[in-house]
Amino acid sequence: MDFNGAAVLVTGANRGLGRVFAQELVRRGAKVYAGARNPASVVDDGVIPVQLDVTDDASVAAAAKELGDVSIVINNAGVLVGGGDVDSIKTEFDVNFYGLVRTTDEFAPILKANGGGVLVNVLSVLSFVGWPGARGYAASKAAAWSLTKSTRELLREQGTRVVAVHAGSIDTDMASSVDAPKITPGDVVSQVLQAIQNGDEEVLADDLTRSVKAALAS
Repeated sequence: MDFNGAAVLVTGANRGLGRVFAQELVRRGAKVYAGARNPASVVDDGVIPVQLDVTDDASVAAAAKELGDVSIVINNAGVLVGGGDVDSIKTEFDVNFYGLVRTTDEFAPILKANGGGVLVNVLSVLSFVGWPGARGYAASKAAAWSLTKSTRELLREQGTRVVAVHAGSIDTDMASSVDAPKITPGDVVSQVLQAIQNGDEEVLADDLTRSVKAALAS
């Protein structure tokens, strides 16, 4: 797939990994819609700020109505609250799981109308394993992985490719308190864009993620 001239929506594009996705796609000639709860927080040249709150049905529907030319959706928006209480876990699920449901349901018809396109879901190594310090986040990412696999089969007939992205700690604000080796956002973005071009359906971005995924069978 050629990104030059392609219309791409990146959710959570005002910072972290999403911002790097937007910057790199602009560099490659794409028309980039940068989704954020507060579009004023999107400050990079060349991107088009879009008000998008993935926890709000009306916000996602309004964005879909506005962005009828999109052929690639990168579901990057995510949140790590880290608390083990019910309210914290609900917040994580509303963004990390139900946010994917909302954007998929609203944008799948648009992708179909534009030839099928690509839907990218940014997940985690915690899609595969639990983490007591962030049990809600891990559970939300595991649910999102299951949703991604079902979505892939659901949209295959309309020609939409669904890509799952798994990584360990990425060097962004979200993982600032994690004392572990980290992969750069640029490295993750490069791998994902290469996977889109190759026609791949999964990205295992670092050694940790690859080893954890390989160990699942044992």
